[in-house]
Amino acid sequence: MDFLQYILAFNSESPLLFTQFYFWAFFALVYALFALLLSLPFGKGSGLGSPYKKLHLRNIYLMFVSWFFYYKTSGLFLLILAFVTLSDWIIAGRIKSAISHHKPQIAKGLLCLSVIIDLGLLAYFKYAYFFTNMVNDLFGTGFRVFDIFAYIGNGFAEAGRFSVDTIVLPVGISFYIFQVISYTVDVYRGRIQPVKNILDFGFYVSFFPQLVAGPIVRAEEFIPQLYKPFHLSRRVFGIAVFWILNGLAKKIIMSDFLAVNLIDRVFNNPLLFSGFENLFALFAYSLQVYADFSGYSDIAIGLAMLMGFYLPMNFNSPYKSQSPQEFWRRWHMSLGRWLKGYLYIPLGGNRKIGFGTYFWLSLIAFVSAALTNWWWQILVPFALFMLVVAVINSAPFRERWGTGFYKLLYSNLNSFITQVLGGLWHGASWNFIIWGGINGIGMIVEKIWRKMNWHLRFLSITVLTFGLMALDYFYALPVWRLFLVWSAIIWIGTAIRYVYWLITQDMTINCQLSIINSKLSKAWAILQTFTFITFTRLFFRSSSNLDPATANEVAWETARNMVNQIGGAWNNAIIPEFLWAYKYVVAMFVAGMLIHWLPTNWKRRYRLAFSAMPLWLMVIVVCLAIVVIYQFVTAEMQPFIYFQF
Repeated sequence: MDFLQYILAFNSESPLLFTQFYFWAFFALVYALFALLLSLPFGKGSGLGSPYKKLHLRNIYLMFVSWFFYYKTSGLFLLILAFVTLSDWIIAGRIKSAISHHKPQIAKGLLCLSVIIDLGLLAYFKYAYFFTNMVNDLFGTGFRVFDIFAYIGNGFAEAGRFSVDTIVLPVGISFYIFQVISYTVDVYRGRIQPVKNILDFGFYVSFFPQLVAGPIVRAEEFIPQLYKPFHLSRRVFGIAVFWILNGLAKKIIMSDFLAVNLIDRVFNNPLLFSGFENLFALFAYSLQVYADFSGYSDIAIGLAMLMGFYLPMNFNSPYKSQSPQEFWRRWHMSLGRWLKGYLYIPLGGNRKIGFGTYFWLSLIAFVSAALTNWWWQILVPFALFMLVVAVINSAPFRERWGTGFYKLLYSNLNSFITQVLGGLWHGASWNFIIWGGINGIGMIVEKIWRKMNWHLRFLSITVLTFGLMALDYFYALPVWRLFLVWSAIIWIGTAIRYVYWLITQDMTINCQLSIINSKLSKAWAILQTFTFITFTRLFFRSSSNLDPATANEVAWETARNMVNQIGGAWNNAIIPEFLWAYKYVVAMFVAGMLIHWLPTNWKRRYRLAFSAMPLWLMVIVVCLAIVVIYQFVTAEMQPFIYFQF
């Protein structure tokens, strides 16, 4: 009886994770029944109906399996998943009906209703503490969160069973809410037809490999697969197994090892570690979060392939990027596509700025001023900036300045808003918003930098570097020293390339020298982009794995302490001691980065080589890989980082 309760009941202390043997036993049983279902003799004379019923039964079976998986992960929050599934299925059907009867206003109203319901649930569970604290800070009130769902639950169960004083975030709610929004919006836009069977739609929303941490699957990508017969070739099977092993290795060998042996220690108490140790932990975290999240995506893609479904690629070697913009095209690609299609383009993209652009920029400025109490310092420059934008966006200037300038203006403003709101999507903390804002600013600066000629580039970085030198001299704050060092490094690289550009303007250079310069420039751009992205991770990691009630305060304190340590005076004698004491962590970091930077065609070759192995050899390799991988398992299984989002 206790064993059955362990198997079937939800246990918040032991959620169902891809890294647990229990999950693989669960999947083995699911897959065996899945194979049995597909082997049933559907067709004439079988008594089981047409082959299409086999697909329908498969979808129903996998939907209920997915619901059980989610229940084992999140308990009664399964009811929220069921509610949004039913809500969006009904509303999307009504939207299609309204459009068919030429009632666009009703269709638009239904779309707004759907988005309000979905985002309302997301805001309630994810941002209740954030919004409550913000209102209390702005108006000096003493509001506290109240879990209305727990209150209702206590009315049906024994009194006091559910706590009404805390709101718990349902696992994966950010992912499946975005999926149902994309479905309803695409039905409204006429890009897809509404799904007729609610069970098929429920399967799309809840497909368990990607349910709790993505990739975010758009309806037009996945729903057509619901009606395709199952097919699994020998090569696809091998590639699926490869992705699963690859994901497990990333998560257990690399991500968890780095986290447990260094990163968590440093971020939990930065003041106990030197500036170099804080800096190394920050760079190691960049690798950890990539290995963790891309590892989950790899496993999800592999599991889906074994069942005949194809999920979109979510990562494409992001630390090979030569600019912040390229990075966000390679990192969490499914979220990037979602934000582009349902936020950036509706805001106007690079075509226009409208009410939405002005509204979000004004709201960001007002809230920032209110919370920092820098009313004049923020609102006056912002008002002047918006006045300038409004003037140059007027008709007379449009005719004079040309479309190129305005595309740059529009895309920069709308991409900044997209990045800020994308940061907020990740979590209810100001550090996440700062993280998103810094990424947005970085993208804007990089775009402007690329359009400058070399004279202006060198002049601007020189002015910035000397300005930071002055700030460091007069105020001597660690943050200015940190920026000064980074700016000085960029100045050196820019100066070298500027001199090279001056020398080669009026002469024909050797082709080989040109190739070397191109490769060095690419490596320099990758290094600078990786450094920039790593710096933004300071705010991302500081806000992770925190109690929502105290997230803002703790996250800011952690980020400030790390900046003070990294930007403060270094004791260089500690560096060799650290490198020796943490030699395995350092070796893991170096190995991870080298593997990440391997050429794409190399990775493709060994992936295909694995998939082409004889089955007996593949079994041996898989068994050996599992033995090696699970030698790195920590005493307590580390949850995937993106489960909290």
